[in-house]
Amino acid sequence: MQTFSSSLAVFESFKIRRVYDQKAGKWFFSVIDVTAVLIDQNNYQTARKYWNKLAERLKKEGSQSVTNCHRLKLKAADGKFYKTDVADTETLLRIIQSIPSKKAEPLKLWLARVGYERIQEIADPEKALNRSREYWQRQGRSPKWIQQRMLGQETRNKLTDYWSSHGVEKKNEFAILTNIIHHEWSGLSIQKHKKIKNLSQENLRDHMSDAELIFTALAELSTRQIAEGVQAYGVEQNKNPARQGGQIAKNAKNELEQKTGKPVINSSNYKFVVNSSSALSSRLEHKASGEALKH
Repeated sequence: MQTFSSSLAVFESFKIRRVYDQKAGKWFFSVIDVTAVLIDQNNYQTARKYWNKLAERLKKEGSQSVTNCHRLKLKAADGKFYKTDVADTETLLRIIQSIPSKKAEPLKLWLARVGYERIQEIADPEKALNRSREYWQRQGRSPKWIQQRMLGQETRNKLTDYWSSHGVEKKNEFAILTNIIHHEWSGLSIQKHKKIKNLSQENLRDHMSDAELIFTALAELSTRQIAEGVQAYGVEQNKNPARQGGQIAKNAKNELEQKTGKPVINSSNYKFVVNSSSALSSRLEHKASGEALKH
């Protein structure tokens, strides 16, 4: 049984890939992504080379930090999955101590908070929903967009629950079926859609318009209901419902485009809004810290 679930976390302007091990009950973070934060480097290859050299030095010094790292497949900027070093919070804290950085202490606090929030979410799933809502609000999303995003996520979860219980493996097979649905309704692969929006590691759905979210949800809702009707099992049997579900959304999209004269697929994204909100948040936190020091 699959016990890992992956997601992106954000520290300042850096995106950190992470995997939650449900069996062990803890997060594993990409060591290279954390290294990038500490050396303030957005170039992945530069961060990778830095970590490789540091890992060699730590091994020679007899440190257990490198030994305690694991190798797991994480999604890269090109959309493919590659094995990379990951570490739990305890190991990461030791690694952080080995890298001189002004971001070390804030990052330690961030890691502790992320771990605590996950424990709280397991105990009370509503906390996860509230955190998602607050996250999108901070990034300037409208209440209407947030509602549509959350409804779309619920639709997505029901579809993946069906796949999981009907012989579909979570990693590459989920991606195969999802891409079939997406290509069918939009005429684009997920990667091409992200390219149009100038996205790399960002979640495509977090940068969709209201209309894009609606048609994505319609395609996935239709796919699940068709699959349930024929009791599709395994990835091969689920490919046809995926195509049919996507076609239903495509027909609706085409009709809307004919009526409005406007394309549903567009190049807009929320990256500017996200960066502006992050900068504002950082300024407010800095101001608050300064006020606190005065007292």
